[in-house]
Formats: sequence, structure tokens, C-alpha cells
Amino acid sequence: MESAPTDLPGADVVVLRWGQAARSVPLARRELRRTLERWEWGAVEDAASLVLSELLTNAVRHGRVPGRDIETHFVRVPGGLRIEVHDASERRPLMALPVAGADGGWGLPLVDTLAEKWGVDDRYGPGKLVWAELAVGREAF
Repeated sequence: MESAPTDLPGADVVVLRWGQAARSVPLARRELRRTLERWEWGAVEDAASLVLSELLTNAVRHGRVPGRDIETHFVRVPGGLRIEVHDASERRPLMALPVAGADGGWGLPLVDTLAEKWGVDDRYGPGKLVWAELAVGREAF
């Protein structure tokens, strides 16, 4: 982790900055688990960890811009959790089912299965943000 969380205990948003390295993915999952524990949302931990892993791995692999970090946002929204991954690359991910036996390309189909909804948006400054929302508890989106 490149910087400490910007949230306070009980806050509705946790923003973290990560280097463009594969080692950032397990560190980010750990911070997500800590956040979900603080929010008492352990029931969504497995799905949220997978979604974060896929989105952040895509940013590390395909969103590299020299000198720029990747940022994650964990946000409490009505009905659940929103995970955002911000990077400085203009290259937008495309979801397509990979051919049978492919080693890669399964990330966004997995996100599509686990999340209530997901998408890609512009962000302030260069690049994009890729987001996914997961239902928590009985409420749905």
C-alpha cells in the first residue's frame, strides 16, 4: 500500500492508493477485508474480494501509465458495497467470453456474475474508473 486509508472509523468511503505492481492486489484485498470487518459486512467478503482482485489486476496489467498510481475506493451505498478502481489509462476494458481453455480473460465475466451491476466511467483527471456494486444483507439495488 502506498498510502494509508483516508477514512475515519465508521466512514462510508475508504480511498487507498497502490503502485502498479501485482503485489498491490493481495494488499488491497487485505484492506478490503479490514474495511468489511469494521462495517460488519463479512457475508459479502468472498465475492467482494474476488471482484476487487479482478478489477485491480486489470488495472495493474492494462492500465499502466508511468508515474501514476492506481486508486481503490470502497464505498457504502444504499443496499450495498461499491468497489471502484481508478487508473490513469484511457484504455477501457471490454467484456468478452474467452475461448474454451483460455488462461485469461475470465475476469470481467466473473465480475458480471458476482456483482449486481458494474461499469466504466470517466473520472476527474486522466483515465477512467471501473466499478462494481454488490448487495449486502437483505437489501438489493
